[in-house]
Amino acid sequence: MAEAADKPLLEVRGLCKLFGALRAIDNVALDVREGETHAIIGPNGAGKTTLISQLSGTLRPNAGEIRFAGEDITRLPAPARSKKGLARSFQITSIYREFTALDNVALAVQAHAGHSFRFWRPAREEPALREPARRFLEEVGLGARADVLAANLAHGEQRQLEIAMVLATGPRLLLLDEPVAGMGTEESQRMVEFLSTLKGRRSIVLVEHDMDAVFSLADRISVLVYGRIIATGAPAAIRANPEVRAAYLGEEA
Repeated sequence: MAEAADKPLLEVRGLCKLFGALRAIDNVALDVREGETHAIIGPNGAGKTTLISQLSGTLRPNAGEIRFAGEDITRLPAPARSKKGLARSFQITSIYREFTALDNVALAVQAHAGHSFRFWRPAREEPALREPARRFLEEVGLGARADVLAANLAHGEQRQLEIAMVLATGPRLLLLDEPVAGMGTEESQRMVEFLSTLKGRRSIVLVEHDMDAVFSLADRISVLVYGRIIATGAPAAIRANPEVRAAYLGEEA
């Protein structure tokens, strides 16, 4: 039993993705532990989005294996992975701008429950959808903005709303793709503060360019360069790694 409990929640072995002659992902191995925030960093073109697309199931690898909670999910499509508890948020928000924040999250609750979108209109008033939706909005700090149209939320609030929608799918692992992208300094700080409240309570793979956010949030960091992971370790070890400094962090380190 102890051995099973020690197994990573997510295990990636020998993952490869080819685009013609280009090896976008080259023999990647990665583990993510239960309750861990594991950041993936690297320069532009390193393959971060390709990697997270393979983890989420929107892109099929050419080789390798992905195991989630001990199960081989390498060939499962994205919807099936979501049902098993692996959920992704995107660089660009994917909310319904003409709906309120509460409606957006209630829709995600409804979709996770397996109900048809055709029944959305009468279901908008359904307490079984709206009450959990309010709880998810409270969790991300948007409780007071529940009745605001998504189009009228600030950019940072829209990102928080998207994460509330992801949480509504009941994930065991969150794949967060550039959660502070496009934010100003104050919005970024608020998002980092919010994400810090998830630490230890949620398992997270974080792809992010903002090094302040990464080093503030991550338990471990993997550095991806030209499709290969050149180092994995605690933030202090990554910051001090000469190969990482030369390849990516440079003076930021």
